[in-house]
Amino acid sequence: MVTSDAGPRWFSDNPSKAWGEKFFLVYSPVWMALMASVMGFGITDEIGEWGFMAIGIAVAAPLVVVPALIRDERPIGRPWYETYWFKANLYIGIFNFAANYFGSEYFFDVLGMVYDYPMIELTFDATLVGSGEQRVPVIMYLLTQAYFLTYHSTAIIVLRRIRTSRIPVGAVLWPILLVAVAYFWAWMETKAMANPWIESQFYYKDMSRMLAYGSLFYSLYFIASFPIFYHLDEDRETNWSLRKTAAAALSASMIMLFLLDFAAAVFGPLT
Repeated sequence: MVTSDAGPRWFSDNPSKAWGEKFFLVYSPVWMALMASVMGFGITDEIGEWGFMAIGIAVAAPLVVVPALIRDERPIGRPWYETYWFKANLYIGIFNFAANYFGSEYFFDVLGMVYDYPMIELTFDATLVGSGEQRVPVIMYLLTQAYFLTYHSTAIIVLRRIRTSRIPVGAVLWPILLVAVAYFWAWMETKAMANPWIESQFYYKDMSRMLAYGSLFYSLYFIASFPIFYHLDEDRETNWSLRKTAAAALSASMIMLFLLDFAAAVFGPLT
């Protein structure tokens, strides 16, 4: 059994990490409301490529700009580059890059995901992974930064609350909880994106296949990353270096790619 001397808790006892987690939680409904407004009012049908880019920047930039302006951790011995909020952004930025650059190709070819943005020419994705029939708009990297920080932050908060409680979280229960939380966020995003507001720009060629396997397939991203991200500056005295943070994110990215490829072998390509 894993317990905490301080008893069950939601937030880390590392003040730097606790502040960062709270900030990401507070910002989550802000970006969600912004994206809901963009989709609900049909703005995506009216704007061009740079309009999309402006939306992406508006969603992602506050994750770095706001903490940089309002949070000074020098009194607790942490310059800005050693703060949790900065290292969390670095970790997610690296993992987000791998997820979009490589992982999207699996969604295109295995699950039939379609990005239909003829107004967008600025794309960036893998050259030799996948069929190459579709490209990933750069804006997706910006939006994913906010999405993944919310998913990761809420996941580790829930997992910490369970892990520091008196619930016997052993070798069997912990992976079950991990998979459950990963699947929850994968399903939630799948549900949110499969809506009539953007069906002309984002859809699946085979919706039944997506509903059957999509959330499970997507959850592999988080099964790979959540356990590693959990340990980032988790203890009060822990202060990961930027090199260690980057290495952890790259490790999670590699694990994600193995899992996606194994899953692709099981499900097979979309025919």
